[in-house]
Amino acid sequence: MLSCDLANRYTSHEHYYMGTRYTDQIQAETEDLAKEVFGAKYADVRPISGHSADMIALTALAKRGDKIMVVGKDNGGYPGISSEGYPKIYELQVLEFPFNRRIFNIDAERANAAIERERPSVVVFGASMILFPHPVRALAGVCQQVGAKVVFDGSHVLGLIAGGQFQDPLREGAGVLIGSTHKSFFGPQGGIILSNAYEEKLRGAVHPAIVDNAHWNRIAALQVALNEMKRFGKRYAQQVVRNSKALAKALDEHGVKLLGKELGFTQSHQVVVDVPSEAEGFRLARKLEEANIIVDVGIRVGTSEETRRGMREPQMGEIAELISRVWVGNEDPSKVRKEVRRLRRDFPSVRFT
Repeated sequence: MLSCDLANRYTSHEHYYMGTRYTDQIQAETEDLAKEVFGAKYADVRPISGHSADMIALTALAKRGDKIMVVGKDNGGYPGISSEGYPKIYELQVLEFPFNRRIFNIDAERANAAIERERPSVVVFGASMILFPHPVRALAGVCQQVGAKVVFDGSHVLGLIAGGQFQDPLREGAGVLIGSTHKSFFGPQGGIILSNAYEEKLRGAVHPAIVDNAHWNRIAALQVALNEMKRFGKRYAQQVVRNSKALAKALDEHGVKLLGKELGFTQSHQVVVDVPSEAEGFRLARKLEEANIIVDVGIRVGTSEETRRGMREPQMGEIAELISRVWVGNEDPSKVRKEVRRLRRDFPSVRFT
């Protein structure tokens, strides 16, 4: 769908262009399907990235000078909504959630007091590095008490939310769920907004303020992915989480130090290595890259793509061994690379489709 003729076309809700009724129908059907999959009253598939969805939500729900509360980037929060990102341009005051590194999650008790004291206009849950569900339900009451609008940035865990395997922000107290459609959610690169509140404010901040050409070939591709998620999402998400837990357990047994051990390492698609410094993260990530094992410098190891290719728990054990041979055993990456290629060749087809 991404390569079809829609890639060269515009449409406009003001009906400025003729001959676009099928394009409009594709968008409407995709948004209806998104509402069904996520249990939302409003869906907007026009944002072209998770970041633009963040920008739309903050523009719609906050005024210049307002306070917002987010997960700090040093605790895995998304830099795009940190004090160095869009809030700096929009002149928002950024407060950071109190965070408990031991359990790698928001400290709900201290956060409750901080929200009550600071009275932010918008509270944004979700993060780029997220192992466990965030305490939306536990903090929804104090947010309502101070008049804070609750947003969940589900960019990284959107596929798990759709599959009912992580948490359900719109039922836990969040008014808005935003995210990327190309991480644990296996669609094309893009963004989405889902909500049970603030529809008019959100819609007004989309077009023409932040999104003009929404890339309708992408929206058509997203409809395909939503249909797959509707049919296979639960099984896919369950296997993603099982694979993450298996990978984490195996890495731990091979001597790789991970975050979140006290709580079973992870409940998401991510396994996070406890690296002592960013420099060490770069060194290890580059070394793994030489073996055709791709991670970031965080270091996050994800299981979404392996799961989509049909890999299960036994292959997670193989992957953990390959990683540890490079990392712990200091083996020549070129030797490990041959086995990585062999493992990859054994899984040539896309599953859950």
